[in-house]
Parts: sequence; C-alpha cells; structure tokens
Amino acid sequence: MFLIEDELKKIPDQPGVYIMKDAKDIIIYVGKAISLKKRVRQYFSLYKNASLKVSKMVERIHHFEYIVTDNEVEALVLECNLIKKHNPKYNVLLKDDKNYPYIKITLKEDYPRVFITRKFTKDGSKYFGPYTNSGALYETMDTIKKLFPLRTCKKQILENKIQRPCLNFYIKRCVGPCTGAVLKDDYKKLIDQVLDFLNGKYAIIIERLEEEMLKCAGNLDFEGAANFRDKIKSIKIITEKQKVLSTEAKDRDVISYAYDEAETCVEVFFIRGGKLLGRRSFFLPLEGEEVGGVFNSFISQFYMDEEFIPEEILLRDEIEDKELLEDVLQKKRNKKVRVLIPKKGEKLELLKMVTNNAQISLKNHREQIQKEQAIQGTAMLKLMQLLNLEKVPDYLEAFDISNIGKDDKVGGMVVFKDGVPYKSAYRRYKIKEVQGQDDYGSMAEVLRRRFAKMVDLSLVQMPKLILVDGGLSHVNVASGVLKEFGLSIPVFGMAKDEKHRSSFLVGKDGEYAIKNDMDILRFVSSIQDEVHRFALQYHQMLRKKRYRKSVLDDIEGVGSKKKKILIAAFGSVERIKKASLEELSQVSGLDKKTAQGVYDFFRD
Repeated sequence: MFLIEDELKKIPDQPGVYIMKDAKDIIIYVGKAISLKKRVRQYFSLYKNASLKVSKMVERIHHFEYIVTDNEVEALVLECNLIKKHNPKYNVLLKDDKNYPYIKITLKEDYPRVFITRKFTKDGSKYFGPYTNSGALYETMDTIKKLFPLRTCKKQILENKIQRPCLNFYIKRCVGPCTGAVLKDDYKKLIDQVLDFLNGKYAIIIERLEEEMLKCAGNLDFEGAANFRDKIKSIKIITEKQKVLSTEAKDRDVISYAYDEAETCVEVFFIRGGKLLGRRSFFLPLEGEEVGGVFNSFISQFYMDEEFIPEEILLRDEIEDKELLEDVLQKKRNKKVRVLIPKKGEKLELLKMVTNNAQISLKNHREQIQKEQAIQGTAMLKLMQLLNLEKVPDYLEAFDISNIGKDDKVGGMVVFKDGVPYKSAYRRYKIKEVQGQDDYGSMAEVLRRRFAKMVDLSLVQMPKLILVDGGLSHVNVASGVLKEFGLSIPVFGMAKDEKHRSSFLVGKDGEYAIKNDMDILRFVSSIQDEVHRFALQYHQMLRKKRYRKSVLDDIEGVGSKKKKILIAAFGSVERIKKASLEELSQVSGLDKKTAQGVYDFFRD
C-alpha cells in the first residue's frame, strides 16, 4: 500500500524528475526539481494555498515516482521528453506537430545543392530558416533557381567522368557539373553568391551582377547583358519586400504573450540576419494556472523540440532556470546562446511589437472560436430538428471501417463535443475476429468492443447520437449491437451521392436530405471527412509497417541495425540467401555467430 507521508520521507535531496499518478496509475503531472525532496513535499504541504489547478491536481494524486539525475540539465531534458511522451493532464502541453521547412545547402558535397527540407541534421550543411510562410519560402527558392544555375539532381558527380545532362542544362537552369562544363572553383563562386543572397547581402550580389552585365555589353553580348539586368531587377524587388527589424544582423527569436481568462497566446518571431523570416502563434489553455507558469513551461518545451537555436532569445518576462536553459541550448547549438529580458532600446521595441501581435492574434482567435461555436450550435440545433432527436447532439460519436482486401482491416471512431473534434476521445480498432472483407461484421465488432468498454468503465457520458459511414445496412448492424447492450441511442448513416459528396442521412425511418441546408451539410461533411481520415490514417500506418517487415526479421540475433548492415553489404535479400558463410563472415559489423545464424536460416 502506498502511503504518501511515508514515501515523502524517502525522497532524496538530489536533482531529478517527479511523476505524479492517479488511482488508475495514469500519469497526471511531470515536473523537474533541483531538490526532489523539497519540491515534492511542497505540493502536499502548501497545496491548499496554491492555484486552483495545483489544488485539483494534488487531490487526484494517488502515488508518485521519481527519477534521480546527475544534474539539472539532465532533469530538464528528461522532463520535456516525458511530457511529450505521456501528455499529462495537468502539464502545459505544446501541441504543434508541424516541422517547419528550411533551405539547405549541402556544403560538404563537391558540387553543393540547394533545396527545401524539413529535417535539420548536423551534417556540415548550411541551413536557413525555419520558414513559417510557405509562400515566401517557395518564392525565395524560385528566385534562387532563376538567379543561380545550380544542379538540383542527386547524381554522384565523379572527376573525369562525363555524364548525360538533364533538361535543366539545355535550358540554362544548371551549369552542368555532370558534363564537366564547370570547374569546382567556378561552381563554388555560385554557392558563395547564394549564401550572400540568403544572408541578405544583396548589395554585394548586385555589384557583381552589374560588373558581369557591363562586361557582356562591352562584348556586344546584349542577350547576356539583358539576362543579368533581369536578375538585378529580381533582387531589388526582394530587397524592397524584406522587412528589416534590427540594425544588428543577428539571428534572434523574440517571444512574448497575451492572455485572457481562458488561454494564453504565445507569439514567436523569427529574425534572421536582422530580417523577419516568419512567426508562429501558440494557444495554450490556462485552466487555473498562473500565466507565468504557462509561459515558463512553453519556453522549455519549445526549445527542446526546436532544431535551429539562434544566438539570442528575447523574452517578455524572467523565467525559472534561465541560466540552466542557456546552458542546455548552448550545448545544443555548440555556440553561446543568450536569453535576455530587454528593458530599453531597440530590443524592447521589438518585444513590444511582438506583444502587440500576440494581443491581436488572441483577439482574432477568440472571435473565430465564438463564430465557429455559433455556427456549430446552429447546425446541431437544426440537425436535432431534422432527425427528430430528443436532445441536441452536442456529444456524438462517428465510426468508419477502412480496408483494402483481406489485410489490415481497421475501424476508426471520432468524437465531436460541442460541435468540434474532441481528439483525446478518438479510438482506433484493429479488426481481430472478422475474416475476409466483411464491412458489416467489422462495424459490429468495433461497436461491440467500444460499448463493452464503456459499460465496464461505467462511463456516464454516453453519446447522444451515433453516425456510421454507410447506408441502412450499416445502421441496422449498429442498432443491433446497441440493443445487445440495452442502449437506446439514435443511429444514422452518412450516405454519399454518385459523386461521393455528402448528400443525406439514413435512419430506420427513411432518408433525410441535407444538401440543401449548408449549416447541416458542412457539419455532417466535417464529421464524415474526419472519421474517414482517421480510419484511413491507421490503415495506411499498418500497411507501411507490414511492408517494412522482412524475412530477415525472423532470424534470431538480427535486429534493425544488423538488417541494414546486411542489405548495405549485399544489396538484396536474394543475394544474402545465396551468400556463402565466408562472405557473410567478412561483412563489417557482423559477428561470426550472427553470420552462422543467417547462413543456417536460409539453408534450413
């Protein structure tokens, strides 16, 4: 039996991470501490005077665990990783699955390429970004392609080996290093110009281009001179569009916030080389917590996931463990990082501008939510009237089956609460009992598993409406399952017309046309699209997982690492099958026992 008072006495006075759990052993909060002993004890001694959120959390704590670390840095990293993995109810959760793109220049290659990527790796390449405005990113890349005729292919270019060029060479979009038409030094000059361009050194590039233009004109090459003239014009247009926010050509993130009674909007401006490259807005619920605590949690989580770390981070308020954060980011960047709270001058003006933008973003976000709630409220009321429901369907569940052939049959369930997706309640099901391609049997299995669990857990909130993707037969199957559990919940099928557009709802009493009422049509279509997306996503994930499986996975002692080594050495499974024991033993990274195991597996 876990007695909190006894366990509090055992906690060591060392840095680490503490994990609070409820009676069902679910993690509800993760925190870090310089002293686990002092920090954890505070929760139980001072919680009555703490914020509403902390008080509620402490009342739910049934037991806790802790992990001792060597230092504060390890504790900070571990805390962020655990929050990201478990999504505890009482932690501030930074839900942003977007990997923003960068422009990458592969400087380690003999003839570097310039392209867009979402992966930031320390491979010696130069990265510019992140770009939060895709329009600006693609406009920049188009300009680079027009101005600088660099290669875009992945060909391995070897010395003294002439290769057949692609179309880009013939239309003068590539200088053709594969043909031997350009020297490395000349190609490097083009890359240096791209670097200057992306660093905002437009004056240097324009000066070079003007020299080339005059040289062409002097040689009576008017077509070449016109080409350089057009390039100069393009750069001048971009120069006018760029907004300079700082006289210092530094890389900075400027972060501020605005808040109301319900949530906080944290605004991040990315300034690169003194120019605004992009911005991001994050909306985080307060839920009884102080805004300072939300801001503090945001900063830690944001930079644990962020790949590019600037040299300066300007913040509106002081945060806990500022020196610790600087230390972590400095190690991540391999250069000095300063976290500053400006009090005067240009940096304070930048911060004020970001704060003002946060206030505008929050106001617009709140108005948008109110507008959507009004629309959804109208749609739910109309749907209740159309289907003759007893209650407004402000809590409904929708089901769909996804399968192609007999493999990887799955079901998806989405929940809409107050007219909007309630994603934490979504569920997905892998069909286990039904054999073959049986849509109706699969739907029945999913519904039985769903409601058996709800009855077992004694959940009081049952859906007021169930929607299934399909027609009357699907409705009859669902109604039959509900009858087995003694439940009386309205069931309707979401049917489509011959053009695969949402058209009507099907119930036991007949069909209900919805295409003439835009409020209902949008609402039902959004539900149908969401449940289809969710089920299909799971189906695709299982298919990819199955296709990644190899016969090599069945060999004892061969994991993912050795599988890659074998494929790299022989090129295919067929060649591995035919390899002799001597050939297998000579593979670097493969021990003799594993080589013997692979050899015996294919001979048996």
